[in-house]
Amino acid sequence: MPARRESLSAAEARRVALAAQGFGAGARTLRSALDRIALIQLDSVNVLVRAHYLPAFSRLGPYRTDLLDRAAHRAPRRLFEYWGHEASLIRVDLQPALRWRMARAADDAWRGVRRVQRDQPQHVARVLDAVRERGPVAASELAEKRPRRSGPWWEWSDVKRACEWLFWSGQVTSARRRGFERLYDVPERVLPAAVLAAPTPAVDEAQRELVRVAARALGVAAERDLRDYFRLPAADARARVAELVEAGELLPVTVEGWREAAYVPPGVRVPRRIDAGALIGPFDSLLWERSRVERLLGFRFRLEVYVPAPRRVHGYYVLPFLLGDRLVARVDLKAGRQAGALLVRAAHAEPGAPPGTAAALRDELDRMAAWLGLERIEIERRGDLAGALARRTGRARAA
Repeated sequence: MPARRESLSAAEARRVALAAQGFGAGARTLRSALDRIALIQLDSVNVLVRAHYLPAFSRLGPYRTDLLDRAAHRAPRRLFEYWGHEASLIRVDLQPALRWRMARAADDAWRGVRRVQRDQPQHVARVLDAVRERGPVAASELAEKRPRRSGPWWEWSDVKRACEWLFWSGQVTSARRRGFERLYDVPERVLPAAVLAAPTPAVDEAQRELVRVAARALGVAAERDLRDYFRLPAADARARVAELVEAGELLPVTVEGWREAAYVPPGVRVPRRIDAGALIGPFDSLLWERSRVERLLGFRFRLEVYVPAPRRVHGYYVLPFLLGDRLVARVDLKAGRQAGALLVRAAHAEPGAPPGTAAALRDELDRMAAWLGLERIEIERRGDLAGALARRTGRARAA
């Protein structure tokens, strides 16, 4: 058993956090990666590849995406869809620990979703009956199959709100997605029987478990980082962290350069080095808490997907590049599927990026292009790294 750590240097904290997230030699299979990070954020943007496929590529390299689909959509399911960080694929064994969130839907769900339950409970009950009868089924199918004269509830927006209320409250779940549209069904036809039969823990114990999972996934974390992983209420998270510290299940440490108190799980190990070369998706759990990314990695990250084009600094769909234990560059990528090309729309080096950055990044872009089934890479001359990146191959065409 390693000795208890009371302090970490900035470099040690980086290595602890990256190893906990499965970088370097941390994750060797899809299953081990999912066990480590516990949940994967979903997002509708599909300019490169669906966001939930990227975390495993970042940690494992090229892998079969159908294995992730099976984990999420086929028995025996290892993942289920619910509100974790945002809309997420979550380890299915954690479903009981999220039932308190389902029970709080009347207070925590989006306002429009709460309103349909408050104002039209009979209609919500009819939607539940329809899902039970016809599931897996999309909200659009429920809206289309009923006569318009039956009332405004059968318009798509009202059906969708009712489905989302039922989803938030745990009365229905996502059987799978078609494109990016949820197909709803009742939990007993989707979730493993053992999960459904598991007792519902008390709220405080469920939240402690989520903090434990977050602590293992983050390696070293401030209270706000632990809270953000599953988007716990601030007061609840503060209480749960204090309880786990008192029980010896979280250990306080000081981290060089951090103003906030930090915590590590018992038995934390500090790797001697992290040998990583990985493109990190913008919705990756490594990047969720922006202040942590800056504290931990000295990297200021802004998601520019929703920023107007004239105000973007680095591009639309930007992936940071991890080399060793530092984020050393960022690239704006797009899959040009019709042209069969991975488009590098911009490439920027971080201050202090090592001389081998362009070569290492090019290798990773080659791996990504092959994984996506794209034949070549096209590099536009935007950003201070684009020229060096283009010179690394004769196959790339500089735009």
